[in-house]
Amino acid sequence: MNRVAGDTETAHSSSVESCPSLRDVHSINPTHLMARIESYEGREKKGISDVRRTFCLFVTFDLLFITLLWIIELNVKGGIETTLEKEVLHYDYSSSYFDIFLLAVFRFKVLILAYAMCRLRHWWAIAFTTAVTSAFLLAKVIISQLFSQGAFGYVLPIISFILAWIETWFLDFKVLPQEAEEENRFLIAQDASERAALLHPGVLSDGQFYSPPESVAGN
Repeated sequence: MNRVAGDTETAHSSSVESCPSLRDVHSINPTHLMARIESYEGREKKGISDVRRTFCLFVTFDLLFITLLWIIELNVKGGIETTLEKEVLHYDYSSSYFDIFLLAVFRFKVLILAYAMCRLRHWWAIAFTTAVTSAFLLAKVIISQLFSQGAFGYVLPIISFILAWIETWFLDFKVLPQEAEEENRFLIAQDASERAALLHPGVLSDGQFYSPPESVAGN
């Protein structure tokens, strides 16, 4: 008999101990979901996501790196002023590197406008810039005489081609999928928070509790 009573007390105590944990789950989950929703909304208010900001930084690096290589090429050929006048004012498609610099400027303007200012969530802009870059560089390498001008005849077209395709890979496999995944998580968390609000409308206030009138003895 004592053993039965002890088992009953143990079961009762374990059920009592489990009650706070259940209350904690119901109280923590809505708060956690709201925190996730607020963090997502905070990221939206910042402007662009972190991964998109990294992509824009890489596009800027593309322009600056090509510009640096072009300036080095101008110095190697005998001075910036003389070579600049020859490549810009007396532009020759078969021997000038000025068009490769303009190609980097073209990529920078289109991609920053599309993915930083307009916040485009599609790949058509990067596909357009990469296609134009690839076609132009292939035609320039085949038709022009860059390979007869030393190391820069190889370096500038190859670097420009590689950077354009790295930008395409980064946007298509990192930026767009990660932003889509974050948006799906936000929608799921928002839906779960709405359901939690319906199931747990809130803690009852003291005014909502009442005591029944005292019953007559014997009733």
